[in-house]
Amino acid sequence: MKLLLSTFKYLIWLVLAAAGIGGVWAMAVMLYFWPGLHDEVAQLQDVELLLSEQLEMPMRIYTADSRLIAEFGEHRRTRINYEDIPRRYIDALLAAEDASFYDHPGVDVRGLARATVQLLDSGQIQSGGSTITMQVARNYLLTRDRTFARKIREILLSLRMEQLLTKQQILELYVNKIYLGHRAYGIVAASEVYYGKPLHELNLSQIAMIAGLPKAPSAYNPLTNPRRALIRRNWILSRMYNLGQLDDMSYEGAIRAPVSARFHPPERDIDAPYVAESARLFALEQFGDQAYTRGLKVYTSIHSEQQLAANLAINQGLLNYDQRRGWRGAEVQGIPLVEQMQELEADALAEIQASESGLEQVQQALVDPRAEGLKDRLAMDVSYWLRVLDQTPVYGGLQPAIVVESEAERLLLLRRGGGLVELTPEAWAWAGRYHSPFWKDRNALPGHRLVARGDLVRLRRYEDSADTPWMLAQLPGLEAALVAMKTETGEITAMVGGFDYNQSRFNRAEQALRQAGSVFKPFIYMAALERGYTPATIINDAPVVFEDQQLEDVWRPQNSSGTFYGPTRLREGLYKSRNLISIRVLNYVGLGRAIEYVSRFGFDRARMPRDLSLSLGSANVTPLEMTQAYAMLANGGYRVEPYLVTRIEDGDGELIYQAIKPRVCRGCPEDQENMALSGVDYPLAKRLVDPRAVYSMHSILRDVIDDGTGRRAQALDRSDIRGKTGTTNELHDAWFSGFNRDTVASVWAGFDQPASTGEYGANLALPMWINFMKVALQNQPERVLDRPEGLVTVRIDPDTGLRARPGQQDAMFEIFYQERVPEELSSSTGRDESLDAGRDSDTSRPSLIPAPEALF
Repeated sequence: MKLLLSTFKYLIWLVLAAAGIGGVWAMAVMLYFWPGLHDEVAQLQDVELLLSEQLEMPMRIYTADSRLIAEFGEHRRTRINYEDIPRRYIDALLAAEDASFYDHPGVDVRGLARATVQLLDSGQIQSGGSTITMQVARNYLLTRDRTFARKIREILLSLRMEQLLTKQQILELYVNKIYLGHRAYGIVAASEVYYGKPLHELNLSQIAMIAGLPKAPSAYNPLTNPRRALIRRNWILSRMYNLGQLDDMSYEGAIRAPVSARFHPPERDIDAPYVAESARLFALEQFGDQAYTRGLKVYTSIHSEQQLAANLAINQGLLNYDQRRGWRGAEVQGIPLVEQMQELEADALAEIQASESGLEQVQQALVDPRAEGLKDRLAMDVSYWLRVLDQTPVYGGLQPAIVVESEAERLLLLRRGGGLVELTPEAWAWAGRYHSPFWKDRNALPGHRLVARGDLVRLRRYEDSADTPWMLAQLPGLEAALVAMKTETGEITAMVGGFDYNQSRFNRAEQALRQAGSVFKPFIYMAALERGYTPATIINDAPVVFEDQQLEDVWRPQNSSGTFYGPTRLREGLYKSRNLISIRVLNYVGLGRAIEYVSRFGFDRARMPRDLSLSLGSANVTPLEMTQAYAMLANGGYRVEPYLVTRIEDGDGELIYQAIKPRVCRGCPEDQENMALSGVDYPLAKRLVDPRAVYSMHSILRDVIDDGTGRRAQALDRSDIRGKTGTTNELHDAWFSGFNRDTVASVWAGFDQPASTGEYGANLALPMWINFMKVALQNQPERVLDRPEGLVTVRIDPDTGLRARPGQQDAMFEIFYQERVPEELSSSTGRDESLDAGRDSDTSRPSLIPAPEALF
């Protein structure tokens, strides 16, 4: 009786399915010459044109010396001709997607009927109703919306396509367009993405794996879901075997083959992802979405050697800082040895039942061959750990590893790829437990208390020791950015926006607005030099209290040392970064005039605080803005614009964009507006500040290197270096900006969510700057700013700033504007400079708010 009912049920479904298909065919006849399809049919007349239009050429980003940085496009795709498609792949694809491909006219009536019955019976379609021809019509000519009208158009186009194109042409269109996961479109790209080699080098199991992707490139993906991918692969192999396309030996070997897919990103010549993203956005602004498909070649001003040096300087600087702060614990704790398997869905169970192999073979294939060689030594199967490591990204060169054994004096770690690393206490000697930015345990814990089996940690190459090539490491929480520029053109020659782009795409070099601290002070002091002060002006370093009536608060700025030093020359106040001196200097200049002056260097007026905290660097600026400002200081006061993209060519090599930015011309007449260079007219950069003030500041900033907070930079052994450190309130931000006449660079370091780093700019940012400049200035002659007219050098008394007495032993030389040379001889008594001395009558007293105490 049950058998009779079941048979009757299926007869009803078959009648309904036949009626539905008949209706579809009736509609197809009615709509066969539907005018709405004329455009799509017209496109089928020329397959080559269709392929060339659909297979977009990606945009490529290059350095100044034509080294590839990145490739951008919505699709990662490489074309293949039909005759080059491996026969095994065609067999596997048709077995999986369309076994009657060579027999049907574009629409498989039996397949549609079968899919209809499955849908009505179980609510799911297991075998699929779309032919390869229908998928080509959908992928090339139709939208992706799921509507009945679109399905009818798909059927009609498929019928027409079979009349206009050969089966070989349809297959060629299919394999070049189908999406196969991980941005891979087409089988050539998929072969490179998953296996890192050409399609013709893939073995049978790998070909079947790719053939299984079109139906569900995410669900059947061997990287993200290896068990489900294996079920799909083995079902395809079983179909090929049943169709007589595989012999027993080939079939048995293929279904037992382990998953060998690994992610293989596109190759590049140089690692500069923050540069690439910035250049991509620029091209997108210029050309819209067509930038991704026109084969654009975007050339940047990046110098390869400088970029590599910048990458290394930031990477090593952050890792070294992290080790100084201490061990925060394993990245992931207690990863199980065996994966917790999820229950299989109905379609997976159906494929297992329909295949010659069962779930047991799938489980056997999940055993990683790399783990087989470790079983004897470890007495365990680490296949799942290896998959976890494969899926864990490498950030900043730090390799992921899982703890296999942990003893007091020994750690055994499993590396990505299956290698074992044995660490001795020397490799984790730095790892005293972290407590705060100012405190870590002096000694590291024994290995068995530091980590446990199954913990995910990081490994860092230890280049200085042949005996210990690896060190224990951890991902740093601190971030940093570096920008370098040519001072006379504004061309950006190196840029790093963080520890690792894949970990955080936020470009701190261009986007992070952070308080500047004392690195901002030179611009306030230059305003004072133009206003009337000299490097020898005596200013009182003494306590001062400001009451803010609006906030009912009191601001008591201090020096970083907490000490007050009394009457001090302006020069010494800057290179020793005395906060009270800076406040009095700004008060002399006047807040309104100071904001106007610093805006000449490219700082945004709207972000300048309207109180005396500006003198301590409370303004929020980006590292790029700071570098632009120091470039202007370095080149003698000429305003240059920072830029990255120098030119863009289309796919045919035609120039479609050329950067034409202001350039410095030192020997050009003042009324000249343009200069010709290599057939291009460039506007001349305008000088916006007094060259005498600039030269005087160069002299003071050299003292920062010789006697101030930048003494570490003496390691470069160059007399043309100038610069300034900066640290903000509670050590949240660390800066160093420095230059010679040709090259300028700025380094910022801090946490994305402001918190204390526990270190000053001289300790944190300056070493990264030094390591970069070692390379940037290598084999470059020393270049200093020419001394402008109108300056004189005079011997002065260092205590009073006045002319030295004849024969005075402690006299020193100082630079003055010719018209400001002190006439009075020193009597060796210092003079005080009150807070309001020289105050402008047209500048009202600013409203004060609690402000950060900018330190060194």
